[in-house]
Amino acid sequence: MKDSPPESPPESLWQKTNYANLIRYVPSRKYYARVRIKGKLIVRSLKTDVLSVAKLRLNDLEKKERQRVELITPNITGRMTFQQAIEKHKLRLAGDLSLKPRTRQYHQERITALLVSWPGLDSKEIRAITKTECLDWAATFGKDISSTNFNHTIGILRKLFEIGIEAGVRYDNPARQIKRVKERNKRLKLPEADQFTKLVKSIATAGSRHSKHCANLVMFLAFGGFRKSEAANIKWQDCDFEKQEIIVRGDPETGTKNWSIRRVPMIPDMVNLLTQIKAKTNNISADSTVMTVREAQKSIDSACIEIKITRITHHDLRHLFATRCIEAGVDIPTVARWMGHKDGGALAMKTYGHLRNEHSQAMAAKVKF
Repeated sequence: MKDSPPESPPESLWQKTNYANLIRYVPSRKYYARVRIKGKLIVRSLKTDVLSVAKLRLNDLEKKERQRVELITPNITGRMTFQQAIEKHKLRLAGDLSLKPRTRQYHQERITALLVSWPGLDSKEIRAITKTECLDWAATFGKDISSTNFNHTIGILRKLFEIGIEAGVRYDNPARQIKRVKERNKRLKLPEADQFTKLVKSIATAGSRHSKHCANLVMFLAFGGFRKSEAANIKWQDCDFEKQEIIVRGDPETGTKNWSIRRVPMIPDMVNLLTQIKAKTNNISADSTVMTVREAQKSIDSACIEIKITRITHHDLRHLFATRCIEAGVDIPTVARWMGHKDGGALAMKTYGHLRNEHSQAMAAKVKF
């Protein structure tokens, strides 16, 4: 086949280019990377006959190959500490462009939790850690942590041992003996309409100088279904009163989870809220954020205690938005699109498919044969 060069093709079949480490295989006219890393000659097809594309792929391939060789180069001394494995894991995370910043941050949080719960682990040699030690740690660590965080921490622990295996300092992965636990979805217990009204009033009249701003944030999250990080970055220029919609912009650092732009319609309550805020604020700049506070959890906690309802979080207000929309008759795919889901409603169906009993009963009453 023309696209597959022989193992040792004659020099006449290769054409040099004006770019370092970039050559062309004459029969197929495809470009190849020819790079030497730590004394080893690596030749890889760039799978294109377009020079501009080949140059871009060459840089990516060279970076990936150097990182791969660095990570799998056997440890000559046969020694590697757990901290050294962590550093190599961080290199992999930094080189994986598909990961979002929040994912990298979460990995670091889980590694920190691992080291705090297992004193002295960072200085231990990978090869000296036993299966028994792993099981004993897991038995203690799993007592006061959510099933999701437990499973993710176990996953990272296994990856760190795999790095030791790749480096040749041990042949097995003792963390494989730790069993993952079943993850259960949080049972949603959201405030009813009258309870939500009391919640907002309790927050607004708490007496703090930020009380009213915190109440505005609670309503803003509930009326728009935004994530807390999204709400903090919505500006007045993103609020289109003519079309009655709010633009939620993607941002790799602090914006939407999927780095995309979506448009959320302003429900009547949202229009009233934004109108009231504008009326009470002087000299609003289009570039200024709509919300003046970024979080209100302490205010929410105090209000929940005062009006005697189950504690809710910022993210629960997002659930509240979705629930109210579905109960009002909005179809789940539309709600999922408003919330920024990319699965056509699969996650929304799984999360909100079991709405309140009274709503289910009301829907059942409409079913007739």
